[in-house]
Amino acid sequence: MSLVRKPGGTFILLDSYAPETSDREELMALTEGGALIEAVLNVHPFHTIHCQAMQDMLPHARLIGTRRHHEQAPELDWDPHFIEDEATQRQFSDILDFSIPSGVDFISDDDSVHVGSVIVRHRESRIVHADDTLMVIDLPSLVQKVVPGPQLRFHPKLADGLEKRAGAADDYIRWARDMARDWADTAAVCAAHSGIIYCDEKSFPEAIDKALEHAACTLDDHRKTYG
Repeated sequence: MSLVRKPGGTFILLDSYAPETSDREELMALTEGGALIEAVLNVHPFHTIHCQAMQDMLPHARLIGTRRHHEQAPELDWDPHFIEDEATQRQFSDILDFSIPSGVDFISDDDSVHVGSVIVRHRESRIVHADDTLMVIDLPSLVQKVVPGPQLRFHPKLADGLEKRAGAADDYIRWARDMARDWADTAAVCAAHSGIIYCDEKSFPEAIDKALEHAACTLDDHRKTYG
């Protein structure tokens, strides 16, 4: 979960999470007991567990999710707009940039395939918030002697997430490179479940290129099968 301060002093939360006592206290202290939090943007269709807790904690805030969030938890007071829609994203375009990968299923039929999501970049801080689509892998210490530091990777089930059609692998590569170019000055990537990577020794485009290199066999195999 990321907390974003808007220029006027209010806040937006990226993703739902039930913070433990110390984190909750810090969050509430920063936001006047949560009153300054305007909206919660749930950007990964398969991350739904903590949405109830977030609405209980911030009943006044807009709870925005994907179509799957509405299907999985229809009892919650969802905002009618879906975060994967450009019209919804434009409501926050004064401070946030959004990117959705091409060539993959945004909502897979297989609940274990979490390849698709909405990736968010806070323009002022140049920090990217990513759920599963981008992951940070902290390599073992022995490996870091050859390949230093944590590495940016795509979701390990990319092969299952790619659309079963010709051109999907190339569309995915094109999306990744376009995002890297558009967000070339990114300072850090915060990845759900895994960690944070700082783009100091290696730029964001370089990190994306390495991630594509690591996924090359998966993408080549898909191209051989589907074209």
